[in-house]
Amino acid sequence: MQRIQADRPHPLHSLAATRAHEQAWLQALPAHALMQRAGLAVARLALALAPHARTFWVACGSGNNGGDGLEAAACLRAWGARPIVTWLGSPERASADTRASWQRAVAAGVLFGDEVPDLGPDDLAIDALLGIGLQARESLPDGDPRLQEWVARLNGGPAPVLAVDLPSGLRCDQGGSALNDSQGRPLLVQARHTLSLLTLKAGLFTAQGRDAAGQVWLAPLDLPPPQAPALAWLGGPPTPGSRPHASHKGSFGDVAVLGGEGLSRRGMGMSGAALLAAQAALHAGAGRVLWAPLERPALSWAPEQPELMLRSPEALDLPQLTVVCGCGAGQSLGPWLMHCLQQAPRLVLDADALNALALDAPAQAALRQRPARGQVLTPHPLEAARLLSVLHPGTRAADVQADRLAAAQALARHFQAVVALKGSGTVVASPEHTPVINPTGNARLASAGTGDVLAGWIAARLASGLTAFDAACAAVFEHGRRADEWPPEHPLTALSLARSAHP
Repeated sequence: MQRIQADRPHPLHSLAATRAHEQAWLQALPAHALMQRAGLAVARLALALAPHARTFWVACGSGNNGGDGLEAAACLRAWGARPIVTWLGSPERASADTRASWQRAVAAGVLFGDEVPDLGPDDLAIDALLGIGLQARESLPDGDPRLQEWVARLNGGPAPVLAVDLPSGLRCDQGGSALNDSQGRPLLVQARHTLSLLTLKAGLFTAQGRDAAGQVWLAPLDLPPPQAPALAWLGGPPTPGSRPHASHKGSFGDVAVLGGEGLSRRGMGMSGAALLAAQAALHAGAGRVLWAPLERPALSWAPEQPELMLRSPEALDLPQLTVVCGCGAGQSLGPWLMHCLQQAPRLVLDADALNALALDAPAQAALRQRPARGQVLTPHPLEAARLLSVLHPGTRAADVQADRLAAAQALARHFQAVVALKGSGTVVASPEHTPVINPTGNARLASAGTGDVLAGWIAARLASGLTAFDAACAAVFEHGRRADEWPPEHPLTALSLARSAHP
């Protein structure tokens, strides 16, 4: 059994690959052996998480996920613990393996009940209701109202929850909710721990998955990993780089930040976004950083970071630069988007550049003609929806969030670019690579300016010579790691985050 941490990459397998892997070993192993292994793994983790529990409530569904829970209850009882099972199924309708686990639980003296037991904070609730057995329904299975009641009790009780394989209601590949309650609202267990069986599932690490799954563990059940290719990878830390002693400022590339309106927009300047991106690139190790504000009034405002070099956009030698385009640009971006697409060899498109791109067919064509190694798009879900509307008119942010992997991959293929789809479990996709889901970061990044910082960090890595995909993966990981390690007593602001980087 392995606790999943952001210490190295991990393959994430699809629902189809997991089911094929499971079926192959169901045929290869003796009858009931796989469920016994699963139940034993659940019971071991349950005891480790709640060694002083008075009661273990095991909420079992009618399928094989419930069978895993029944098997875990039998093991817990055999070890002297007090499990209480509530079960949506029945022996007559259960699979052969689940029926065998029910018989073992009964023989072990496990208590079965119709009412949810009272639990305390030292107890543990085990969610064995649905697992991967329910992935695309809109109503309660079999119309059983107890499922909705038990999910509410799991989420609202004082005891922590251990989910078996997946938090019930979570979509395996997408991370969204697969189930609605009787009022049409998402029905999803919020676990503190999830024990993923056989494989790691992508949905545990993006969209609603990170909140629902809590700490993820993997139990491969003493079996080798699937031979099927991974659906995605859970990203790991970038390889530490070294800087030769005989270096100079030209060794690590020049970054230009093209963006930031002056004081003409509604009486307020938009230069802050571009300056944040510029400071982020500077602190992330770019050799030189040029700031090119798009409106002249901004030129009279001297930044407090004297290392930044002010330039007019016309003075930029675009073919020699890594360019961040769009931060705080507003309506002033005008023809500069096309200039950057046609001339800059390395390009990060963010914010208003993405909004302009979504409305500009010639710019879209120019982007698709560039080599995919040289450009990164960094949309949040709403910006991604606008870009996807080029392919599927009317796409909403909710559609993007419903399948973040598919959305990022569709954008990467269509625009022939690396795409970093920001959000919980940022997805980095490329036309040439298996997508990566980033494991770092938290809600402290949900504040103004942190996306501009990410754009600057990506640009600094591009300028240093990394490919667009590697630059995006490395910057996204470090961006989240900084937030995870941030002292809780100190506020995380975009400026402080920008200045926390190191090459």
